[in-house]
Amino acid sequence: MSQAKEKYIIIIAGPTAVGKTELALELAKRYDSEIFSADSRQVYREMSIGTAKPSMKELSQVKHHFINNRSIHEGYSVGDYHNEITKAFASYFESKDVAILTGGTGMYIHAIREGLNSYPSVSEEIVNDLEVTLKVHGIGILQQELEQTDPEYYSKVDQQNPARLIRALSVIHETGETFTSFQQKEKNGLPYHMVPILLKRDREELYERINIRVHQMMKKGLLKEAQSLFEYRELKSLQTVGYSELMRHLRGEIDIVAAVELIQRHSRRYAKRQMTWFRKYGQWNEYHPDDSEEIINFLHTQIKIP
Repeated sequence: MSQAKEKYIIIIAGPTAVGKTELALELAKRYDSEIFSADSRQVYREMSIGTAKPSMKELSQVKHHFINNRSIHEGYSVGDYHNEITKAFASYFESKDVAILTGGTGMYIHAIREGLNSYPSVSEEIVNDLEVTLKVHGIGILQQELEQTDPEYYSKVDQQNPARLIRALSVIHETGETFTSFQQKEKNGLPYHMVPILLKRDREELYERINIRVHQMMKKGLLKEAQSLFEYRELKSLQTVGYSELMRHLRGEIDIVAAVELIQRHSRRYAKRQMTWFRKYGQWNEYHPDDSEEIINFLHTQIKIP
C-alpha cells in the first residue's frame, strides 16, 4: 500500500500591520495555494475597513477562505472556526498539497496547530443566568465560585476576564464536572504538516506602521463604516479596536482627534499582546517580512512536493 501523500499548511502569523497579507499572497502564488484566514474579525461581512481585510484586488488574485462568511449578528467562536476549517481543509487537500493559513488571532492558530479540546454545548439559560449574576453582583462572585469548584483552572485563567469565567462556570453548571477535566481530554488535532512562520519588526518600525495604517483607514472611510454600525454597537463583534473608540466619538464622549489617537494606542498595545501570545504558545521560525528570500529558502527545506 502506498504511503499517504504529505499535506502542508504554511502558517504566516504576526501582529497587526506587520505585513502578513503581502507574504501570504506571494507564497500562495508560488505554491499554487489558497489562503485561509485566521482572523476573528475578518469573518464578519459588515466590518471591512477597521479589520484591515485584503483589498478586492488582493482577494481576486488568490482564493480566500473565512473572510466575509459571517454576519455580526451571528455568534462565532473558536470552536465554530475549528469545526468549519477542519472540514474545509479535508475538502481542499483532496486536490491541493499546500495551504496558506494567515492571521493574527492567536487562539485560532493555536487551535489549528495543537487541536481543540472538545467541550459540551451549554444552554443559553445557564449563560444568561451567569451574565445576570455578573451584572448584579460583579465579577468577584464568579471568581469565588470558580475558585471553589475548579481551583486548578482558576489558578491559570485570566481572573479579570468575565467571558473566560462565564465559559468555565457554564460548563461546570451544565455537566457537574470541572472545566479542567475537559481540558485534559485528548485534543482533536489536524493531520497535516505545519510550517509555522512568525513575522516580526522592530517595535518602533511596527508602531509607525500601525500609526500610518490607522490614518489610512480613516481616509478610506472607517468613521462612515462605524456610523453604519452604530445601532449595533453593543454586539460583542464590535467590541474591537477601531470600532469601540469611534463609537465613543459618535456618542459624543470624545472628539475625533482623541478617537484616532486612542485607536493607534490600543492597536499598538494589541500588537504587543499578539507577539506575547505567539511566543508563549508554540515554536516559531521568526523572520522580518522583507526577508522573503530567506523565507523561501527555509520553506524549500520543509516542503517536499513533486
